[in-house]
Amino acid sequence: MLRDLNPLLHSQLRLAVMSILMNCEQASFVYIKQQTQATAGNLSVQLEKLQAAGYINVEKSFDGKKPLTTCSVTETGKQAFEEYVNALRDYLEIK
Repeated sequence: MLRDLNPLLHSQLRLAVMSILMNCEQASFVYIKQQTQATAGNLSVQLEKLQAAGYINVEKSFDGKKPLTTCSVTETGKQAFEEYVNALRDYLEIK
């Protein structure tokens, strides 16, 4: 029996964000925006959804006078991502 794919992670942009964060300790908003080629507004909305689900932490600070937003994946997020990838493997029959 195939597992349902997590609808929160099935979004292209949210999946891209999680994929980036799974490969680094943390990433800045600017870096994620550059890597995903998303608009700032759309990326902000998707980050809020991931944060509300407990999948990522979003920290806001300043670098001098410049605002700095940094994101990192949580343990809950890591687990959800791994479950999503395993569900995809089941669909693709990859072991």
